[in-house]
Amino acid sequence: MTPDLFYAFTGLVLFITGLFGIIALQHLLRKLLAFNLMGSGTFLMLVGLAQHRNGTDPVVQALVLTGIVVAIAATALALVLIRRYYHLAGRVSLERDATDEGRP
Repeated sequence: MTPDLFYAFTGLVLFITGLFGIIALQHLLRKLLAFNLMGSGTFLMLVGLAQHRNGTDPVVQALVLTGIVVAIAATALALVLIRRYYHLAGRVSLERDATDEGRP
């Protein structure tokens, strides 16, 4: 197994772990961390799969760098929204409404 495929498989494992965290967890900060884990896994897969014999594809590197900057901005915005939700609702976890009890 080449290191490039190892990076891609590691990114896939990170993505699946983050997806499980988003589905299973109710705490908003943990969901945000899981979302960031998914993003990191995506970036690692892109870089791992973009390797050529001549080196790394510079277009993919630019896309990943732009994605990292956007992910940082989205994380900051999500933290502000979670903080605002805490001040309004008094909790930082999502709970099912009484109207959602009959739905799967």
